[in-house]
Amino acid sequence: MSNSQSSVVLRVLGSIWRGLDRIRKVLHLSVLLIIVILASAGLAPDVTPVPNQAALVLAPEGVLVDQLSGNSFDRALASAQGLSVGETLLKDLVDILRAAGDDARIEVLVLDLDALGGSGLSKLEELAEEIVAFKESGKRVIAIGDSFSQTQYYLAAHADEIFMHPLGSVFFDGFSRYLPYYKSALDALYIDYNVWTVGEYKSFVEPVTRDDMSPEDREASVAFLAALWDAWQQGVTSARGLEAGSLQRYADDALALMRAAGGDTGRVALDYGLVDELMTRDAVRTHLAELVGDASRGSDGDDYARIGHEDYLAAVRQRDGEAGQDDKIGVIVASGSILDGVQPPGTVGGESTAELIRAATEDEDIKSLVLRVDSPGGSAFASDLILREIEVFKESGRPVVVSMGSVAASGGYWISMAADEIWASPTTITGSIGVGAMIPAFPRTLDRLGIHFDGVGTTALSGQSDPLMGIGEDFSGMMNESVRYIYDEFIGKVAQYRDRSVGEIDLVARGRVWIGSQAHAYGLVDELGDLDDAIVAAARLAELDEDAYGIEYFDPPLNFLDRLLLDMIRTASPAIAALGHEARLPRSLTVLLEAASEPLAFLDRFNDPRGIYAYCFCDVQ
Repeated sequence: MSNSQSSVVLRVLGSIWRGLDRIRKVLHLSVLLIIVILASAGLAPDVTPVPNQAALVLAPEGVLVDQLSGNSFDRALASAQGLSVGETLLKDLVDILRAAGDDARIEVLVLDLDALGGSGLSKLEELAEEIVAFKESGKRVIAIGDSFSQTQYYLAAHADEIFMHPLGSVFFDGFSRYLPYYKSALDALYIDYNVWTVGEYKSFVEPVTRDDMSPEDREASVAFLAALWDAWQQGVTSARGLEAGSLQRYADDALALMRAAGGDTGRVALDYGLVDELMTRDAVRTHLAELVGDASRGSDGDDYARIGHEDYLAAVRQRDGEAGQDDKIGVIVASGSILDGVQPPGTVGGESTAELIRAATEDEDIKSLVLRVDSPGGSAFASDLILREIEVFKESGRPVVVSMGSVAASGGYWISMAADEIWASPTTITGSIGVGAMIPAFPRTLDRLGIHFDGVGTTALSGQSDPLMGIGEDFSGMMNESVRYIYDEFIGKVAQYRDRSVGEIDLVARGRVWIGSQAHAYGLVDELGDLDDAIVAAARLAELDEDAYGIEYFDPPLNFLDRLLLDMIRTASPAIAALGHEARLPRSLTVLLEAASEPLAFLDRFNDPRGIYAYCFCDVQ
């Protein structure tokens, strides 16, 4: 099977998967239509009013992200059903805290962090800064939780007080990076993985070539994980007024501390100064009621006047609206793996992201562009498409600034390098400048099954790219040359845009991962700061007066069906809420659809047309 034949098969299978997904949407819509009719829907949802004296409950769910993943329909349906989408938009929380700090109706901020999942340290730092800014308004911040994970505790540490359930615990184990390695399994299955890469630190191919972490990857991982851990400890010890090194001892001596306390994890956290008081849930509600008053019209047994952060955000945005400005800073979010073609939010599509940049280029009101990058990379081809659109925007005489999120590595750095200024958080994971390719081959597997190939071809390359027959020597050499060429292109462009020699860039490239502060020291980024800093820099480069410009986010446009589905959900939301979770498809049908689509879902990943990737396995646990 040739590459072109394989590509056709993959496209067909991908179309089947997308078709199944469309069937799922139609079935969901049918359920909604029935609910609308039965429940006499058509009611317009009301915006919850903000009490005159209340606590604002900030209760993020799932992972903090720069862009919500998936399509708007699925998120809206989950929200209408009362289900979690597993993500919270960081920008929403920032907007909420800034509005609440100046809102006389909000007297106390309550951080309810039980549902917060693992999030990038740079995002936690940015949100913590907003919590500190809220405290400067003179209002109290109280963190509550049944227990606190490492992620949750970083934010809780910045509160004035931390209340934890008596049976709770504060658990953190530092940062780690563990990967599964498959070489022995592949050998047992007689699968041969052909790998081409440049850079001894480019480790994303190692899971199929090794059974353990390479010395080079271990060296790089130890360095950047230690830097992240130091930053986490510094943030918490400073916020809580703890002694330097105390958090390291708490983690290292966890078993001894528990034994000394007879297994009472709540007492351990209290005695160690990590929490201020152990309180049951009802005691917390009573305490908060003493601060802000009883709920005048509560629900679910609420004992204190409160408003949730989502309701508060809706009320604030309805009140304020968007002020119109002729001059604008455009903001485009590139979040997730970089894939070829048109991709949904939460992934970076070579075509779809390029289209957003073109839209900004064609808008004369956009005087400067900020690209927010939160990506471990992916397709080298798609990365270069996006890079070229950034170059075209710059050729119009307008500046581009990149703001790096938690991760902007490999292909994430590729799409960033042409910016006039690159801003990163001190704890951004970046670098990993390198490329690689992998193709599995199965001739030994088929041989064990008694299947053998034989035949003739018209050129020396005939059959050499067929993974069923095995990768030929000539084709392997061609892949090697291509990977080396793309790596040279990568570091050559970095050198050009960073005004360095190729040799200087090669020394800090070769696939090695850095954190933002290290990348700044090596000249891979220009400044350390967050998205707001990058927007201010973009205005400065465009010579715009302070507060004399607007900010416009360019989001992927919705097609007709998506708009129709969203309108249906918005109309049906009161009915769905009234009927609980009855809008869900029958469990048996949901399982059937998921089982049918899951094996094909991977076809929308790692789809570079030449099979060459600038990618980083940068997941930190």
